[in-house]
Amino acid sequence: MTPIDLIAKSIQRERAKASMSLSALAKEAGLAKSTLSQLEAGQGNPSVETLWAIANALNVPFSFLFETASPDKTLIRSGEGEPVSSESASFCATLLSNCPPGRRRDLYRTNLSGGSIRKAEAHPAGTVEHVFVAQGRVRVGPLNELETLDAGDYYRFPGDVAHSYEALTDKATVLLVMESVM
Repeated sequence: MTPIDLIAKSIQRERAKASMSLSALAKEAGLAKSTLSQLEAGQGNPSVETLWAIANALNVPFSFLFETASPDKTLIRSGEGEPVSSESASFCATLLSNCPPGRRRDLYRTNLSGGSIRKAEAHPAGTVEHVFVAQGRVRVGPLNELETLDAGDYYRFPGDVAHSYEALTDKATVLLVMESVM
């Protein structure tokens, strides 16, 4: 499924949940009905501003417009993913992961030094770890599915299995998000 197909299905889904007509959503979002109709048909290239206007009009988080069932693991290399650009500024956002309902996310900046491996036992059932490498190079993930990540790479994996973190450079900085069931 292409990103525009995902956005189209999400807009249709959220509009149906809100019991809004195409005309009502277009008016509330400040968009032409034809623009919204094209987006729901999977055509066009919406800007960040357009998608924010739609999300606000539907009273849902921005990430809902990209929502799909989450796989167990997701690996996004630096420069990959589907960016959404601004019309009015040099600003571009790539959604790496949205938070499913009934979950909690805690955010950590993690500093690692080369030469040591942090082995972690399995966390409670349903725990998911999100790793974004800000600096350096690391090897991380479930023990049988370790991935080597460079700065800018993202990896989502089950945290309810034994896993490890290892800096492959002298120093590495990782943004770690621990997601757990509430």
